[in-house]
Amino acid sequence: MPVPNGRRGRRHKIVIVGGGAGGLELATMLGDRLGRRGRVRIELIDRNRTHLWKPLLHEVAAGSMDLSVHELSYLAQSHWHHFRFRLGEMVGLDRARREIHVAPVIDEAGAEITAERVYTYDTLVIAVGSLTNDFGTPGVQEHAIALETSAAAARFHRRLVNSLIRAHAQRTPLRPEQLQVAIIGAGATGVELAAELHNTTRDLVSFGLDRIDPDEDIKLNLIEASDRILPALPERLSEAATKLLGDLGVRVRTGARVAEVMKDGVRLADGQVIAAELVVWAAGVQAPDFLRELDGLETNRINQLLVTPMLQTTRDEHIFAIGDCAACPWLGKDGTVPPRAQAAHQQAAHMLKQIRRRLAGKPLLPYRYRDFGSLVSLGRHSTVGSLMGALVGGNLMLEGYFARLMYTWLRKMHDLALHGPVKVTLDTLARLITRRTEPHVKLH
Repeated sequence: MPVPNGRRGRRHKIVIVGGGAGGLELATMLGDRLGRRGRVRIELIDRNRTHLWKPLLHEVAAGSMDLSVHELSYLAQSHWHHFRFRLGEMVGLDRARREIHVAPVIDEAGAEITAERVYTYDTLVIAVGSLTNDFGTPGVQEHAIALETSAAAARFHRRLVNSLIRAHAQRTPLRPEQLQVAIIGAGATGVELAAELHNTTRDLVSFGLDRIDPDEDIKLNLIEASDRILPALPERLSEAATKLLGDLGVRVRTGARVAEVMKDGVRLADGQVIAAELVVWAAGVQAPDFLRELDGLETNRINQLLVTPMLQTTRDEHIFAIGDCAACPWLGKDGTVPPRAQAAHQQAAHMLKQIRRRLAGKPLLPYRYRDFGSLVSLGRHSTVGSLMGALVGGNLMLEGYFARLMYTWLRKMHDLALHGPVKVTLDTLARLITRRTEPHVKLH
């Protein structure tokens, strides 16, 4: 359908809800290519003020990455790249009027920053990502931390540092749960966090907390309900990661389903109790609940919006969905595109083409996912993974230094999409220099 201009003579208005990897990259590209010339109006809505690439959250939690250095202000990015940022959380949709409803924004003291608002759109792109799925397990909400946001990751790190300082200062023996960490879910997030915590807890102890013996006192437990860790990845990667974690002293438990999270540990379905002062829930993903109630849009059992190969929602051609919140058909294979950062990156680039074709009244093109494989970082020790598809013409297993370089390159691809090559190059050089004058772990 031709849509060269917005309704009532306005410029065509594109609203993007969600500033994660896909949403922010799309807003940036649209602003640089169309917003700069005044061809369209672009608004990005997110409930947070800053952006951090989600695969980095485990490093923030462990303390190997300083959040204040790596997070990006949405307001600054919107100013530099010709779109508008609106702070708030989408809570409703009126498809007939092409309006979205955004909840009031309240500060820490309970004062209202902005009232409930309504935004109109000509094209709506929903890119709100995913959340962890606790499967209704008792105690998760009260006693576990899910690494869904930078604030949650920073909160876990503060609790980790506090637990080490507390243990160092006390004169009584450690309680059974003290300095014990339980990570529920051995997907990429859980495995990477376990390896990173092995590194950073030893770094933290080396800064004067000499009454703690990290090998004897600090225990990391990785718990997975499946029969192996990294169940979504090839078995050879799972075996390599299991061996590396074992060498680090991480206690890996597979075939273990968590029945309850308690204040001082977790209880497994077989009745075994694992003492733990800190519990991270990283098992399972689902899209946000509010997507089920968006004016009749079709969702699946984990709340993802069903979309066509053109990335349009199945019941409204003016609404698109990308990233983890979209159940997109994987053309040429059974099932849907997996919830990975590379998929969000690809879909953002495809959406730029779709919007250009939409503005020109041309037919939309189907999105075809290109699987470049999977990489899992085990901190400074190693990275394991696979490259596949068009990149290598087959399936190549990787381990060690080269795999780590490829893992770093995946991060840089996101940075390049947001900042361009000049800024990324200068920023990389600056961090290489400052890294030599700073602790390798965040101490507060």
